[in-house]
Amino acid sequence: MLNISNHNKIREIRLARPPVNALNMELVKLLTDHLRDAYTKCDAVVLTGREGMFSAGLDVVDLLQLDHRGMTEFWSAFFELLETIACAPLPVAAAVTGHSPAGGAVICLMCDYRVMSRGSYKIGLNETRVGLVLPALLQNALARLVGPRTAEQMLVAGTLIDPEEAYKIGLVDALESSYDATVQSALDWTEKLLSLPRHSMLGNRAVIRAHFKQAFFEHDDVAIATFVNGWFSDETQNVLQSLVAQLKSK
Repeated sequence: MLNISNHNKIREIRLARPPVNALNMELVKLLTDHLRDAYTKCDAVVLTGREGMFSAGLDVVDLLQLDHRGMTEFWSAFFELLETIACAPLPVAAAVTGHSPAGGAVICLMCDYRVMSRGSYKIGLNETRVGLVLPALLQNALARLVGPRTAEQMLVAGTLIDPEEAYKIGLVDALESSYDATVQSALDWTEKLLSLPRHSMLGNRAVIRAHFKQAFFEHDDVAIATFVNGWFSDETQNVLQSLVAQLKSK
């Protein structure tokens, strides 16, 4: 499910769960564990996907099989993963190597830096279109990058955008023309950071990203229960079941 490679003091963690790197409980927990391990052994991390696909987001087919308790456990684990990225003690970059809707985009929002491959790819938070209400923490993470008004327009409409538009509005920080160039660009960015005085680089990074710790502290059991209750609402279940039927028909 993950391919691990080291580039001197930078660890590359590549999502490798065919066909679309969909996020189920096993992949979420495995990625969390590998990130924590990397933080003890490396100086920076780059998250990557396969060519044409970073992650299609949550594995809806798998998650629809869960009961209320199982979905609560998954959503808690997913937020633990996001917190592990956002509150990392060292830089984490995302090489967005293709499509990255919904949960894939959420992972990218938590990273320090995002470089995306050019192409006929889509990125964004399309939860409105699949019947889900995003927690405030995730909505604020998007607004942090693109501004409140643009975030509002994207979130309410559930808009997915192409790489050029994502770069234009600040959702991603750079574009590259190929898979290899995208990964290398993310590695290069981390190397530049690591060439700076370590104490001041990490210290200033910690200060500017401290709001994430507070945001995750405030995302409590009530927030988790609110999302899970929404997941099991009749309207949302009908939309999700329809989505799964469409996927299975392809």
